[in-house]
Amino acid sequence: MARRDETLRLGAFLYPGGHHVAAWRHPEAQADAGINAAHYRRLAQVAEAAKFDLVFLADGVSVRGDDLDALSRTATRYVGQFEPLTLLSHLSAATARIGLVATASTTYNDPYHVARKFASLDHLSDGRAGWNLVTSADAHEACNFGRESHLAHARRYARAEEFVDVVTGLWDTYEDDAFVRDKAGGVFFEPGKLHVLGHEGAHFSVRGPLNVPRPPQGHPVVVQAGSSEAGKALAARTAEVIFTAQVTLGEATAFYADVKGRLARHGRAPEDLKIMPGAMPFLGRTRAEAQGRYDALQDLVHPVVGRSLLERMLGVDLSGHPEDGPVPDVPETNGGRSRQELLVALARRENLTIRDLSLRVAGARGHWTLVGTAADVADALQERFEAYGADGFNIMPPVLPGGLDDVAALLIPELQRRGLFRTAYQGRTLREHLGLRRPPHRVRGSRPEGSRAAAG
Repeated sequence: MARRDETLRLGAFLYPGGHHVAAWRHPEAQADAGINAAHYRRLAQVAEAAKFDLVFLADGVSVRGDDLDALSRTATRYVGQFEPLTLLSHLSAATARIGLVATASTTYNDPYHVARKFASLDHLSDGRAGWNLVTSADAHEACNFGRESHLAHARRYARAEEFVDVVTGLWDTYEDDAFVRDKAGGVFFEPGKLHVLGHEGAHFSVRGPLNVPRPPQGHPVVVQAGSSEAGKALAARTAEVIFTAQVTLGEATAFYADVKGRLARHGRAPEDLKIMPGAMPFLGRTRAEAQGRYDALQDLVHPVVGRSLLERMLGVDLSGHPEDGPVPDVPETNGGRSRQELLVALARRENLTIRDLSLRVAGARGHWTLVGTAADVADALQERFEAYGADGFNIMPPVLPGGLDDVAALLIPELQRRGLFRTAYQGRTLREHLGLRRPPHRVRGSRPEGSRAAAG
């Protein structure tokens, strides 16, 4: 399978105090990180100085029910953080080159809002925006949007398929050169270069037009997070980056071949989609130091918090099962199916108890955990990259800010020494960083000749 080039793509996945569930309890963590703008500015600037392709912010639109109920009597997880598009708008002014990617759910948003907000972010950042499309796995979100229950998995993905078509159609409301802004002639834009979407579908009725000019990138980069069968089908047709989770090399190469193999049926080439699994590195200057950092965080996991997190990710109540017993067979969840499958497979493969699996989940929530020196971690990343198990990685620092500082100081120079990662940005936009083509306007060329300009 040919690659356009041989350089890794790297995202800095920023979760307030770090990705480990106990990160906020660590002495070096920024405990109020979720609402600390200076903290995020520093992280984005560290990532940009290290030449990361992008920073990524996940999102959810609820405080999970188990945080309010069972956990409230004994322990609670981290909660309380900025809405991500607001934060990325702020970070766009504090950075100049790094890409800015945020999650917006297709289940609890409307397409016009998403199209307008991400087009605005792309203009604010001079072409550095990306939209992480998710269907929402947390059933508690439904209660905040007038629904008694979460939409079924199949219906969420059917809605997402139509949602992304509406959003990209709205981004193509105007041709790139529609806005002439001719003061002398009184012509602000050429009406022949405006295209009303007029969408009528099973889930949405959206006339348009969008009230924001076409984004600098044509379309902000479309990212997708979901590895179920429905998720892979959606990604193969619409996504330009996939954030995914595979633990073993075999799982990673199988997923990579599967998804890349689906692209041709949609008229797409392998280089049109970048696969970037999550990777959580615990780095040290020695292996003992790295292991010590991992162990210190694992010791901070409150057992109630760890078990609750596992139950949420499996989509099942484990209260009737002993902590030191095997993970039971679980029914198919209406939440995140790919993550449920990954965790059950991990438990079976390594003969993990419920307690064991809860501790593994507490670290990286099912993503790939690496513990070692910069050379050790670089070896593992390089192996997966060269085996066509990834085009790059979404790096998940376990504790922030120190975990990202370690990546910038130790891992990035090692990858650069091996010729696997850039030493300078070559482009200005997120598409240029990722090696993605700028999408042509979907109806450009069909504009009638001699159309009259709009006077105003």
